[in-house]
Amino acid sequence: MACDLAFPKMTALPCATFEDAFAAVAGHAIAPGQRVRRDEHAELAMIPIENSANGRVADVHHLMPLARLHIVGEVFMPIHHQLLAPKGATLQTIKTVQSHVQALGQCRAKIRELSLRAVIGEDTAGSAREVAAAGDPTRAALASRLAADIYGLDVLAEDVEDAANNTTRFVVLSRDGAWAKSGAGPTVTSFVFRVRNIPAALYKALGGFATNGINMTKLESYQLDGAFTATQFYADVEGHPQEPALGRALEELKFFCEELAILGVYPADPFRAKQNKA
Repeated sequence: MACDLAFPKMTALPCATFEDAFAAVAGHAIAPGQRVRRDEHAELAMIPIENSANGRVADVHHLMPLARLHIVGEVFMPIHHQLLAPKGATLQTIKTVQSHVQALGQCRAKIRELSLRAVIGEDTAGSAREVAAAGDPTRAALASRLAADIYGLDVLAEDVEDAANNTTRFVVLSRDGAWAKSGAGPTVTSFVFRVRNIPAALYKALGGFATNGINMTKLESYQLDGAFTATQFYADVEGHPQEPALGRALEELKFFCEELAILGVYPADPFRAKQNKA
């Protein structure tokens, strides 16, 4: 649905895992033992990175540097979950609900209200397919209305997400690392960095963004290779590295970093401006 929203003239290639989606664009394996099929090739990857209600999407941050892909765009998409079940099932017959862990987390209130047992599936559409194939009136799925139409399921309850403004942010990834043009409109710069092992290094590293008036919209930390001593940070900031203010901030950041890599410089989705006005 996100692919169709942003690139209606392109054909979507479904992939079983995030690793497969990254590999289809990168052209090389991302995970140990992964095989890359030649017939599964894509120009771009549409990857969910965070949700307004349920936070970061697991695995994506550490896969991006491994794939050596570049962020070239972003898409904010309102997410509405439907409670789906086979023909003949009712709210009284269902006992379990299956979906992606993110969708289950976004619909906790409805799951509690109906006293359902949550079952983690690989994704939302796949869960709808499995529930349809089973034909069991005790099983339900959380997925889109499109999935209900495709797999012939009934909608037992509409828009069951906890938050009315439930929104997922996707990033568009490409092998091409070309930056958006400076001065062509609102821009987002995404990067990962690892600070030097000295006292107050993170505080000092981020000081340049404050003194140069740069708005940092996202900052997250995660461990590298399972080591508690190796912390990497992912950040999004508003602006372009070729603009003086952000250029100075990044230069100051480099001084306190062991490693700094810009993942992408790309146009900001218009959703950001609408959200700021709201």
